[in-house]
Amino acid sequence: MFALIDGNNFYVSCERVFRPSLQGLPVVVLSNNDGCAIARSDEAKRLGVKMGQPYFEIRDFERTAGLVCLSANFELYGDMSDRMMSLAAGLGPQQEIYSIDESFIGDLDGVRDLTKRAWAIRSRILRWTGIPTCVGLAPTKTLAKLCNHAAKDAERKPGSYPAELARVCNWAELPKEVQLDLLRRTAAGEVWGIGRRIAAKLAEQGITTALDVAMMPAAKARDGWNVVLERTVRELQGVSCISLDQAPPPKQQIACTRSFGHAVTELQPLIEAVSEFASRAGEKLRAGNQRAGALQVFAHTSPFRPGPRFYRTATIQLQPPTSDTKALVGAAVAGLSRFYEPGYKLAKAGVMLLDLCSADVQQHELELFGTEPARDQSRLMVAMDTVNSRFGKGTVHVASTGQSTRADSTWRMKQERRTPRYTTALDDIPIARA
Repeated sequence: MFALIDGNNFYVSCERVFRPSLQGLPVVVLSNNDGCAIARSDEAKRLGVKMGQPYFEIRDFERTAGLVCLSANFELYGDMSDRMMSLAAGLGPQQEIYSIDESFIGDLDGVRDLTKRAWAIRSRILRWTGIPTCVGLAPTKTLAKLCNHAAKDAERKPGSYPAELARVCNWAELPKEVQLDLLRRTAAGEVWGIGRRIAAKLAEQGITTALDVAMMPAAKARDGWNVVLERTVRELQGVSCISLDQAPPPKQQIACTRSFGHAVTELQPLIEAVSEFASRAGEKLRAGNQRAGALQVFAHTSPFRPGPRFYRTATIQLQPPTSDTKALVGAAVAGLSRFYEPGYKLAKAGVMLLDLCSADVQQHELELFGTEPARDQSRLMVAMDTVNSRFGKGTVHVASTGQSTRADSTWRMKQERRTPRYTTALDDIPIARA
C-alpha cells in the first residue's frame, strides 16, 4: 500500500498560517517578479483566476472582489515543507518527497488501522504546522494520486465525488461499485502520467475517463502509445509498477537563473547578479555532495520588448572539478567578460553548473594520483554554509555580489508584496505585544 499526502493550496496555506485574517478571502501567490498566479485559494479559483494568469489581468479583482495578491516567499514555503514532510513520515517506514507539497509513503501493508492512522497524521500536520492536507491510500502510486485527487475535490467541490471520500480516501476500503464510480467520475487528463496532449489524443478514440483508461488492454496501450501509458493502465488496474524512489538520482546539472526586476544596462549590476547566481548554485552543489566540471553563464534581452536583441553564453571548464564558491563566481565573471557588450537592455541572466560528479569520487581520484585536495577551501565552504544556514542567505558572501541585503538593486526581482520570512529570518519573527 502507498499513501500520498498533499498540502492543500500549499503556498496560500503557508501564508494563512501566519496571517489568519486571510482565511476565507481570495488569495493568490505570484511568480518571480510578481508576474503571474502560481497558487490560488479556493476562493480565488471561484473568482475565475486561472493558474499562470498574468497579474495585470487579475488586478482589478483586488478592487472589486477583495483579491489579495502576494509575492512568492519561497524561503518560507521551503521551511514549512520540511516541517510538513517530517510529520508525514510518521505514517509509514518509507518516504519519497515528490514535490514541495507532496509526499509518497510506502510499505504500508503491515500498518494496522491505516485509515485511522492517516486521519491522525493529517490532524497532527494541521495542528503542528497549520497546513491542511488530504491523503490518498491505494495499492499503487497512480491510484494513491487518484484517491488524493478525489479526497481534495470531494471537500472543495461538493458533488464531484461522494462526500465520505473527503480529506482521506482509502481505495482498499471502497466497495467495488464505488471504486468504479470514482474512476468514472475522474477525467482521463486528471490521471497521473497522462498530460493534456495524451488526454486529447485518447479522447479522439473515445477514452475520456480514468475508467476508460483502466479498461484498456495493457498491450494496446504499449503498442499504440508507449510504455508509460501501459504502466499507467496496469497501475489503475491495481498492479504496482512504479516503486518508491527514496533516494532521488544525483542531479545532472544545476541552474540558477532569474529575470531582472528592471532592465540591466551596465556591467557592474550584471556582475553582481551572476555572482549571486553562481553562489546559490554552489550551495545547491555542496548540498548534493557534488562538484562541477564546467560552468555556463548567459544573459539576454527580453524577446517581448522592442529594441536590439542580445543573447550570449560562455562556458568555462573547471579543472579540477570544484564546489568552491570563489572558483565558481570567478568562472562566471570571467565568462561574462567574454561576451558583455554595452548598449543592450538585459532582462535575464543565469548560471548553469555542468559535468557534475560526486565529491567523494573526485577526492578519491585526487588522492589516488597524488594530488592534494583543497581541504582548506572545503572547510571554508562548510563554515560559510553553516553561517548562512543559521543567520540567513547572503550573510557571508563573495564581494562581487555587492551588498546582498540591498533590495534596491536594479537586477533584483520585484517582490513588493512579499510577507516576512517568519520561520527562517530572525528579523522577521513576529512580535506579540500585550
